[in-house]
Amino acid sequence: STISANISASLAAGGMRVLQVGCDPKHDSTRLLLHGRRIETVLDYLKRTVPDKCRLEDIVYEGVFGIHCVEAGGPEPGVGCAGRGILTTFELLDRLGIRNNNYDTVVYDVLGDVVCGGFAVPIRKEYADKVYIITSGEYMSI
Repeated sequence: STISANISASLAAGGMRVLQVGCDPKHDSTRLLLHGRRIETVLDYLKRTVPDKCRLEDIVYEGVFGIHCVEAGGPEPGVGCAGRGILTTFELLDRLGIRNNNYDTVVYDVLGDVVCGGFAVPIRKEYADKVYIITSGEYMSI
């Protein structure tokens, strides 16, 4: 998440329109971009909002350098499938017209563990043209 946030910040500081989508149930991907603020996740939003009342501006938050931030949310870590939450988030963003914002790039901070298919959703559902896998030397980083 730290690496994703720094990539988003660097691209946006260079003048690109960036959307960062956090795809971890811990919903901590965008916190650095939003000065420590925790935002409502898409899945929590869907629990309290009638489908025909959903609005893009309720789930997209603006961070540093104008970066747009979304957090998918999901089940408690280790319980349930984050992949389903990620797919639900992508479907809602599409339905609400996120692609009309004409971002130069979208950074998906996606789970990369082997027990969850969440990492495959952007590829499998054609939400990404290119995928870069970035790892660190931390224990269990991939």
